[in-house]
Amino acid sequence: MAKKLLKMMVNGRAVEIACAPNQTLAVALRDELNLTGTKIGCDMGTCGCCTVEINGKAKLSCLTLAHECEGASITTIEGLNQYQMHPLQKAFAECGGSQCGYCTAGFVMKSHALLAECPNPTREQLKEELAGNLCRCTGFVKIYEAVERAASELREKAPVEPAPATAR
Repeated sequence: MAKKLLKMMVNGRAVEIACAPNQTLAVALRDELNLTGTKIGCDMGTCGCCTVEINGKAKLSCLTLAHECEGASITTIEGLNQYQMHPLQKAFAECGGSQCGYCTAGFVMKSHALLAECPNPTREQLKEELAGNLCRCTGFVKIYEAVERAASELREKAPVEPAPATAR
């Protein structure tokens, strides 16, 4: 199959990659850009290991064709923080939210997108939002605790918006 040149932003950097029409985003990220933090688990959209953000929304990269991302902004686990651990990554490590680590990038990316929309999720919201991601090692409680810890830290670091000026 003839490859086509695609332009997109990946982790804040403009990239051009040549992809076949049937190439998934997961394969393109790993094979063309060497971003191996995105894992391919089931390759059927059932485990969540391949989760990335596409234009700020959590998406399964194994079910997304690379060509669908022409002009899109993609964030992978490598792009969360360029120089230090993101609070989610730190919390997963501190809370024991990962053991073998294979699913961790997918959980972190799904949680990152969730916290951008809902900075203070309840445990039930976490369970619902993370239901599409599978882990066979931790039993999920430590994962939920890690996301809750990171959410708390992120809320503390969030800039405080000034109160609106009152009319005089």
